[in-house]
Order: sequence, then structure tokens, then C-alpha cells
Amino acid sequence: MSIKKAYIFIFLIILIDQISKVYVKTHFLLDDHIDVFGKDENAWFKILFVENEGMAWGMELPGDYGKLLLTLFRMIVSPIIIWWLWDSINKKQSKYLIFAICLIIAGALGNLIDSIFYGVIFNDSGAQIATIFSNAPYGKLLYGNVVDMFYFPIIKDIPMPEWVPFIGGRPFTFFNAIFNVADVAISTGFGILIVFNKRCFN
Repeated sequence: MSIKKAYIFIFLIILIDQISKVYVKTHFLLDDHIDVFGKDENAWFKILFVENEGMAWGMELPGDYGKLLLTLFRMIVSPIIIWWLWDSINKKQSKYLIFAICLIIAGALGNLIDSIFYGVIFNDSGAQIATIFSNAPYGKLLYGNVVDMFYFPIIKDIPMPEWVPFIGGRPFTFFNAIFNVADVAISTGFGILIVFNKRCFN
């Protein structure tokens, strides 16, 4: 894969990610959902609008500065990964490795856009459906929330015995994470590095 093709691939993933996020943000209230497969309690795929502080799969860093630190960390790491891609292509490394790096870059930049800009271009989604380029933004630069929407509660509310570590005594749902296109790209990229490790790193 050439540098040009890699950048086009990354751009297309970011574009799909941002289109899906902007659409959900400007058409849903927080916690609004649409059942895609199944209905009501039996729905196992939903479009469910939530926001988080920026980590993949809805995880958050605690504290007032957790969000800022995460955004700054992404801003520092992203150029390093982009250099890794450039170096790997120039050295004609494995296509598996290059494809994985492209996915990781696209996912990281997709969520980074939310973190940097969404707080200053959207208003709050709690009381009304948000509008883009609002005169009353909900946050400030570098403090935007990441938009998530894909929810697959395939198996829901399984009662867990008390002796089960971490989740004992509570109902358990598989798969409980709510995520976006960028999260899928990052996870797929790392998955390729792990599963095809020998092909990625000759």
C-alpha cells in the first residue's frame, strides 16, 4: 500500500465515523435509541446515543483534568503512529502491519476530533437535540465528549452468583459496551496486530 492510498483509506474511515457521529448528535437526544434488530426488551442491536469523556468503548478517566490529559495524550501519540505508518510503508513492511496501523490512526483521529472540537461546535444534547456550530456550546476546546451509538446487548440481565469476581450479585449483560466507528477501527487494528502477529512483524 502506498502512502497516498493509506491516507485515502484513513480519511474515508474518519469521514464515515464523523458523518455517523454528527448525524446522531443532531437527530437524537441523549439516551434516545432506535431498535435495529429485535424490539424493545428483545432488541439485540440498537442505535443508542451516549457521550463519554473520550476513551474507547465508553471508558472514562476520573477527575476534572482526566479529559484534558487524555486529549493531550492523543495529540502527542497520533503523530508518532502516523510516523510509524510512513516508516513502515517506506521499509515495505507487511501489508497486515500497514493495514492495522491505518485502522488505529483513523480510529484515534476520529475520536480526537470529538475531544478537541465537539465542545465548541455543538450545544448540549440533554434538553434538546443539538445543533452544529451553536452559539451556546456545551464545553470548550479540548474538552469535547466523544459520541457513541452502537449497542449490542446480545445476552441481557443474566443473574450472576455472589462468588463471581467483579460482577457477582449483579445482572450481567453481554455485550454491554456502547461504541462508534472509530472504536471499531482501533480495536480491529490491535486485533490484527495480535492475531496476525507473525505476519505483521517478520
